[in-house]
Amino acid sequence: MIKSTGIVRRVDELGRVVIPIELRNKFGILEKDPIEIYVDGSSIVLRKYEPNCVFCGSSKDLIEYNDKLVCTKCIDKINKLNEKK
Repeated sequence: MIKSTGIVRRVDELGRVVIPIELRNKFGILEKDPIEIYVDGSSIVLRKYEPNCVFCGSSKDLIEYNDKLVCTKCIDKINKLNEKK
């Protein structure tokens, strides 16, 4: 369910929209933080970018492998699969 904040911002001539400080504070968005942009039907959704495991989507205990992020749980599962071979 989408909840209105009552805040309205105009898009500037370069296509930018300022996210109000109240919303940035509420969601822990700092200056220079990456933001992901999603489309949900006719809505545009902005979300603070958090890196995720390429297999399960978890954002905890990530390790970089071949330029991809993998969580330790998935690494354990892969290791168990390799042990069975």
